[in-house]
Amino acid sequence: MTRYKPHPDFQTLFELFTSTEASIGTHLQRQLGAINAADPLLVSTGSDLVLFPGSGLPPVTESFRLSTRGFFELTGISHLGIAIPYIAQLRATGFAGWEADARALIDQCRTVRAANSTAYWRDEVAVEAWKGLEEKIADLVDYSCALTIDFLGRALADPALFDFDYLQANLLDGHGPDAPPVPMNDMMAATFALVFLDTGYRVINWLNAQTIDWERLMVMISGRAGRPTAGVTWQSNSMCHLLYQASGRKLDPERLLIAPHAPALTLADLAEPAGAAATEAEYRRIWYHSRSSVEMSRLMWTDYPAYEKSVESPPVVDPETRTLGEIPKVRSVHDRRAIVTRLRYVMEDPAQQIAMAGSQFMIDQLCANGNRPERVEIPGFTHIEYPRLA
Repeated sequence: MTRYKPHPDFQTLFELFTSTEASIGTHLQRQLGAINAADPLLVSTGSDLVLFPGSGLPPVTESFRLSTRGFFELTGISHLGIAIPYIAQLRATGFAGWEADARALIDQCRTVRAANSTAYWRDEVAVEAWKGLEEKIADLVDYSCALTIDFLGRALADPALFDFDYLQANLLDGHGPDAPPVPMNDMMAATFALVFLDTGYRVINWLNAQTIDWERLMVMISGRAGRPTAGVTWQSNSMCHLLYQASGRKLDPERLLIAPHAPALTLADLAEPAGAAATEAEYRRIWYHSRSSVEMSRLMWTDYPAYEKSVESPPVVDPETRTLGEIPKVRSVHDRRAIVTRLRYVMEDPAQQIAMAGSQFMIDQLCANGNRPERVEIPGFTHIEYPRLA
């Protein structure tokens, strides 16, 4: 069978409009880029923010995730709340190494308890947003490790404790007869929220220090954001809500694009002026490649319904809620059902960033309180005391 190939004249007609450097579409994209070359462009990666001010000015950057203080420490503690159920499931599926995993986790929790102290969090981690909270964070860490050691030790002796009904009632949710003083759900909510309290505080401070024309700002969230399937919509990417709120809601949601397949950007790309200029040009090209059709559609079909991006539509969880199509809104620090539901939602929906579990409520409070972390109430932490366990 002869392999199909389009007639060259039809191919040329196709390429006159698109897919080549000399096409009509490419010409318009470049023209729009040149006309708007002074507009600021903000690129957000999975760990860094890069602001290209426009008009040839050099970029400025801020890192907000893996390179930041306290991220690994608190995230490691947060993982304890799911590590025990994971071990239970490994045992249930017949994995031979489940006991070794349990004992390794016990040993490491003992090591972390020895290293943990108020002084460590105050003097070594030294996160500005956590100033004044260091003793309580040390208490949370010690309690979470001690609870993990105790539960796993008892479950190794009596594997019936790995039953998921028992786990939910007496470890995670805390309504069973053997429940601990503070259930693991609260600890996980607290650690997620504390991490994002720091992230949100630093990003908002950094944004406020820049001179940004929010109405003209072009934003591109580039590349992978957490899991390979996550963060590709406004409602599933924590940076969208953060930027929108930090701008005082001046940022035009339509000028924020999520580009999971854009080329990776690293800070090393910006080390030299030539590299920075080339990187900026590439991201501006991608932005206008995506935006040129938007502007043209509004000129071509003015009498037809327009697309409008939804930025605020989180449902509210009540006692009767059984399923959700979107991640729910947290109304207050006492809205425990919504807080824990967000923990479930970010794990159950592969499109969600894990960071979404604790981001929205922290962002809203920071922005409502002049970016003052001491005024923020933290789910699973404020109004809760983590006692010392043996």
